[in-house]
Amino acid sequence: MNKIIFITGATSGFGKASAKLFAQNGDHLILTGRRKDRLERLSNKLIDKYNIRVMPLCFDVRDQAATFEAINTLPENWKKIDVLINNAGLASGLNKIQDGDFDDWNKMIDTNIKGLLHVSRSVMPLMIARKKGHIINIGSTAGKEAYLNGNVYCATKHAVDAISKSMRIDLLEHGIKVTQI
Repeated sequence: MNKIIFITGATSGFGKASAKLFAQNGDHLILTGRRKDRLERLSNKLIDKYNIRVMPLCFDVRDQAATFEAINTLPENWKKIDVLINNAGLASGLNKIQDGDFDDWNKMIDTNIKGLLHVSRSVMPLMIARKKGHIINIGSTAGKEAYLNGNVYCATKHAVDAISKSMRIDLLEHGIKVTQI
């Protein structure tokens, strides 16, 4: 049976690789990203190659209103999301903490933490209503260990670790699995 897989940050890296793997398995995809041209190119390629359905959604996970609008306006048949992969994330700036750039810090916090929360908060009610689902949050070894010039990035990935553990506890009663990779 085909599943519906929702992947954030699908236009490059792990998100793109995940999209290809799930497409190979015949699953249908909701792919999100900020770069519309890359999103459309990837969507068309996967549709042509694997004969699956793909719903591309172009928005920035940092924008709470855009995130909620994109997910709330999904057609009903696309709201039966089986797996959410919170992949969107980034590292910005390589400064010592005392020389850190506030724009870099805000970009990482807004994407890696708040973006994950925006998408999760939008998708979780859909899963709770169906009493099933699986949320996969993409973490990093930086969420376990700090390294030189990785200060705020490491902090955001530590937050992903804590959020994932808390999600697992909170969603257990609803039959929703939570994994962090």
